[in-house]
Amino acid sequence: MANIAKIFASRAQGVLQAAARQPQVATRFSSSSTNNWEYIKTEVAGESKNVAVITLNRPKALNALCNGLMKELSTALQQFGKDQSISAIVLTGSEKAFAAGADIKEMVGNTYSQCIQGNFLNDWTEVARTQKPIIAAVNGYALGGGCELAMMCDIIYAGDKAKFGQPEIALGTIPGAGGTQRLTRVVGKTKAMEMCLTGNMIGAQEAEKLGLASKVVPADQLLGEAVKLGEKIGTHSNLIVQLCKEAVNTAYETTLQEGLKFERRTFHATFSTADRKEGMTAFAEKRPAKFTNE
Repeated sequence: MANIAKIFASRAQGVLQAAARQPQVATRFSSSSTNNWEYIKTEVAGESKNVAVITLNRPKALNALCNGLMKELSTALQQFGKDQSISAIVLTGSEKAFAAGADIKEMVGNTYSQCIQGNFLNDWTEVARTQKPIIAAVNGYALGGGCELAMMCDIIYAGDKAKFGQPEIALGTIPGAGGTQRLTRVVGKTKAMEMCLTGNMIGAQEAEKLGLASKVVPADQLLGEAVKLGEKIGTHSNLIVQLCKEAVNTAYETTLQEGLKFERRTFHATFSTADRKEGMTAFAEKRPAKFTNE
């Protein structure tokens, strides 16, 4: 608990230094970078310029997730979702913190009726609704809403010093954006209970062991590795990638029999696409496939 208190105190009192260095990756600014972002940064990375990178940018608040940040994040995701040149999206923060939670100062005065009538936290759902694959590149603290935000993404890469946790219990409340639901489905009931009822954090290596993170890399290599993953995904048909993502999410959210039926029908549906025909033809002809996303 002392660690949790220290984190929240540092958020309120500390003035962080500039975010630690990130690995050099080939980037160019996308069209969405012309927006006057206040809480995020956006760019396009990778040799093929097909991986969008969204960086949470509230360093003095450990990237606490305020309403303004979440609205900007939703807008950026919608823009990149419509950009046909983008195959995957990387969501990251600083080396100090991915996001140390929701902005407590914004919600401290909320009442039950306000939360119900305002559908509080509904704006956070754009991450989970985005059709293109999203890779969370998590360095430092991913706590409370930050952990929930990472779990809304499709793949989590963690820096070796990353910390995950749901400390809401120490604030007299519970997780409200998936912490009791997604976490339980990933790490199991007893570990989720332990994390949610104590507020204890887990490190990157344990997160990988539990299946919360798919890979752990040195902190200064994290963004580069996440971009490489996005580039690998981008070598395939964007259309088929999105169908595959939907099938995996169906497995996550339904029964085995319902999931198997959905998978089979989606598999059948790929035979109506030009990319399925091109992929199989290219394999038979021993040449690289040229996908058109049709």
